[in-house]
Amino acid sequence: MKAKAFKQPPMLRLLSSAFILCWLFLAAFPFIWTLWGSFKVELDFFSKADWTNAVTGARTIAEHGTAFTNNGYQGAWVQEEFWKAVINTGIVCFFVVTISLTIGTLGGYALSRSGFRYTFWFLIAALIFRAMPHITLVAGYLLPFFQWNLWGILPTTIIVLVAINQPFTLWMLHSFFQKIPKELDESAKVDGCSQFQAFRHVIIPVMWPGVITTGLFSFLLAYNDFTVTSMLLSKENQTMVPKIASFLGTTQTEGNVMFAVAAVVSATAPLFVLVMFFQRQIVSGLTQGAVKG
Repeated sequence: MKAKAFKQPPMLRLLSSAFILCWLFLAAFPFIWTLWGSFKVELDFFSKADWTNAVTGARTIAEHGTAFTNNGYQGAWVQEEFWKAVINTGIVCFFVVTISLTIGTLGGYALSRSGFRYTFWFLIAALIFRAMPHITLVAGYLLPFFQWNLWGILPTTIIVLVAINQPFTLWMLHSFFQKIPKELDESAKVDGCSQFQAFRHVIIPVMWPGVITTGLFSFLLAYNDFTVTSMLLSKENQTMVPKIASFLGTTQTEGNVMFAVAAVVSATAPLFVLVMFFQRQIVSGLTQGAVKG
């Protein structure tokens, strides 16, 4: 009886499936189209005469004898040394996530277990700081960085991104820790654990999905940032997003736009893999933050 009660009518199932497929197609189409176009020449992918050239690859066939070419990837990765930007992005993301999670986890736990009234106002101040435009925050760092000759290198960017990201990690991890009953800490202390041992051996294993979720959002902030990295990094130390923008700034040279298209695909593909790999932890972490334990 219960199975029949929850069984959907065939027409409703068909409409639901059609809607989901349509939504998935619309959501995935920009990336699929960009991936397809990254193997064409510029006169095909950005053809003004006939948009079907981007599908058939008429000029690509005329120039290379085949409908697909890897000139865009070769130009971006070899000629323009996009691989250096990839390495710089990896370094920035690693340190931003590591530092942000370390401070955010310890700080969020301490604030969630604190009984002082200043905790609330401290979090409000952090939220106001996070809500400020990034350009405003970056401007405050420029003068000391120039005076101390620290402009243009990766550590300065890491410092600023951590400062921008830290209020977010504090708020998010604080909310996760609040969902964990304090009785777990007390039980661990009864068993002979110190406060830090209770945090390390009891709370963190329960909090692990929340830590992964927060770490992923911190990673995306550093990975996709343009404002901070474009203002604080020199041309030699650019990360991926400013590097792609530099390709688009040379549209007068034929082929450079396709370097940007190939670089966009190269930068986007790892995000799909990352989200698919951590999808269970992300869903678990978001659920843990929304439902009281």
